[in-house]
Amino acid sequence: MGTPAVILTKKEGYSPEKLLADSIVAAFHAGVTLYFHNNQQYDEKGHFSYTTLNINERPFNDSSNSSFLFYIHSKKSSSIDFYYHEDLGLNTELELSQVGHIEDIYGVQKLIFIFIYEYLRVNPNDLFWITDYDWIYTWEDMQKLKTLPYDPDWCYKDPKLLPK
Repeated sequence: MGTPAVILTKKEGYSPEKLLADSIVAAFHAGVTLYFHNNQQYDEKGHFSYTTLNINERPFNDSSNSSFLFYIHSKKSSSIDFYYHEDLGLNTELELSQVGHIEDIYGVQKLIFIFIYEYLRVNPNDLFWITDYDWIYTWEDMQKLKTLPYDPDWCYKDPKLLPK
């Protein structure tokens, strides 16, 4: 199993439809390829559970293509529950959901960087969290990283330690 990552957003404002729309806009601005087959998954009661997007660096038929799956869960999915405020130094009063799940960041760090940069540009109050680490990336962190030479290990480094 690889290293997963998620987007953190305010629970009250979360909508799978908005995440889907914002992901399409982010992919467009990032200049990446997004495949959406509308393959919706449902729970045993017939309620929407999740769908996936495939985000690719280049067209799907390119053999040197890097890609990742991006999961969009329903509002009622237990997969979006977030309990790690203290681990990440976040206000415990802040009601957050973990959405936009990425299964594994390894090998697709650059693709994730350009996609998350554009996603956070559209949603500057959301956060990006690589779940094996005790820090988050804000829109401001991503802006700062964008001004530096690209580092393929950017997502394994605490953004608080970025050069001023």
